[in-house]
Amino acid sequence: MKNVLLLPLLASLLFSVIACGGDYRQKAQGLPSEVYVLMDSSRHEGPVAEALRDVYGEYIFTMPRYEPRYDLRFAGLRTQNDLQQAQKHRNLIIAASIDEDSNVGSYLRSLLSEEVQARVRAGTLHEIPLKDRWYRDQWILILTAADEETLEARIRNNSGSHLRTLNEVELARWTLEVYRRGEIPAIADTLWNERGFRFRVQHDYEIGVDTTDFVSMRRFLPENDRWIWVWHKDNVADLDFISEKWINTTRDSLLNIYIRGSREDAYIRSDYRRGHKTEFMRINDMETYESRGSWIMSDYSMGGPYLNYVFHDADQQRLYMMELAQFSPRYRLRRFMYQFEAIARTFETNPDFDPADVQVPLSVAE
Repeated sequence: MKNVLLLPLLASLLFSVIACGGDYRQKAQGLPSEVYVLMDSSRHEGPVAEALRDVYGEYIFTMPRYEPRYDLRFAGLRTQNDLQQAQKHRNLIIAASIDEDSNVGSYLRSLLSEEVQARVRAGTLHEIPLKDRWYRDQWILILTAADEETLEARIRNNSGSHLRTLNEVELARWTLEVYRRGEIPAIADTLWNERGFRFRVQHDYEIGVDTTDFVSMRRFLPENDRWIWVWHKDNVADLDFISEKWINTTRDSLLNIYIRGSREDAYIRSDYRRGHKTEFMRINDMETYESRGSWIMSDYSMGGPYLNYVFHDADQQRLYMMELAQFSPRYRLRRFMYQFEAIARTFETNPDFDPADVQVPLSVAE
């Protein structure tokens, strides 16, 4: 292993040369929402590994079928090939206490200067993020501490910012994936000019319901039905009146009117038997409420996850509600929820739009 541990120094020199010009290295590998964890194999079932599973592999409880936030893939370090495989991954965590007597411990120390190691032993540094160290599009996090007990506690109590960074990196990747096969700019342009908002419409969505204050789109496949709708309300000065109850009541009312089943008495509503949550945030400089949960058909014949956003444009004095949902009993749902989030983050409003203008339905505008 001593020869193997010289590789980081060579990789660092190579990285310096590449950084001076264009980065022509290969992209990092790995499945979507997968995190490769490099730590000594004797510790894969220990407290540090369990902390990583609890934080990064936490189950998403707002979907009908629980899935982990990230799939953790644990690996040890015995050979140079093991090291090369780890270095290829786009999401990589290297975890060991700073003086751990293992190959992973030795490798971790080889990545850190003596000054950084001293800070770790003194308890003033525990997380070292790296970006694009060996390949393009890499998120890397070194997790270390003076001892395993401290390392476990740090992972459980101080991983929020690094988890958010990983989420943003993954979201950017999902955005590229969603629009990899194309999009429909004509629909986005019509929304922008005639409705005062737009988002990037994936290539295979079609217009469904189309009124002056509500528009829906659908991507129908027999085993993977997806839909998006946007409703807006004018003369809204602020979001002070918004609550989780208001969001749920409003979306259920709209679902009852516009998103119905094939039978006359069947419609979609929230499934309050399952987990749901609402958070306040800012997206594209707009005050926003994000809600996640599950929907169910009124006759209990179907169900699935949804992602709902309430945006407020202070200049337009307008409130928007956008929802993205899916019915897919065959496939895992997590990746589609990430795709929905990527689509929703492209939502923006037209600063030159006057809500008093005549709003032409999309079917007419086209």
